[in-house]
Amino acid sequence: MEANEMRLDAEQSLRIITDTISKTRNNIKAMSACFLLWGWLIAAASIFFYILHQYTGTAFYFLPFPVFVAMGVIWTILYFRRMHSGTETWLNWFLKQLWLTIGICFLVVVAISLLMKQLPFTHTMLLGGIGTLVSGLVMRYKPLIAGGILFLLLAVGSVLVSDAYKPLLQGIAVIGGYLVPGYLLKYSKTA
Repeated sequence: MEANEMRLDAEQSLRIITDTISKTRNNIKAMSACFLLWGWLIAAASIFFYILHQYTGTAFYFLPFPVFVAMGVIWTILYFRRMHSGTETWLNWFLKQLWLTIGICFLVVVAISLLMKQLPFTHTMLLGGIGTLVSGLVMRYKPLIAGGILFLLLAVGSVLVSDAYKPLLQGIAVIGGYLVPGYLLKYSKTA
């Protein structure tokens, strides 16, 4: 046996395993803050977009999205910098990479949709559904899986409704896909 190797007794091994499971659960529960923040921001932006577009004459009905998204990006960056000071599990690292990629795709989809003079809601719900469903599957958390499926179903349903109602569908998708699972995760005893 080399000098650098340590032998752990059964109690030490069990303690390490228990600590690792506990850190993973805490990191998963910490993800609820992101689902709640983005759920409230995007649901509010979707509803404000609908109200401003349908009931006012303003040409700036789109402004809730860039304003709320900018606030969310700043908060998310600060949040993950604070979280980075602790131990990061593989699952936490994966989820951060997944949502960073999905976030970049959101921006690309919105830019392409605007260039094509189309509303981006169908495509943003599709991306939200992919991110939420994959997150739920890797976390093995059924409410997020259901939320991801809801996003995908409403993305399909959005092609059947007029453009006027697409922001409301997105609001419903975000409430059912981010907020409900986010609150269930936040207040769950185990993740």
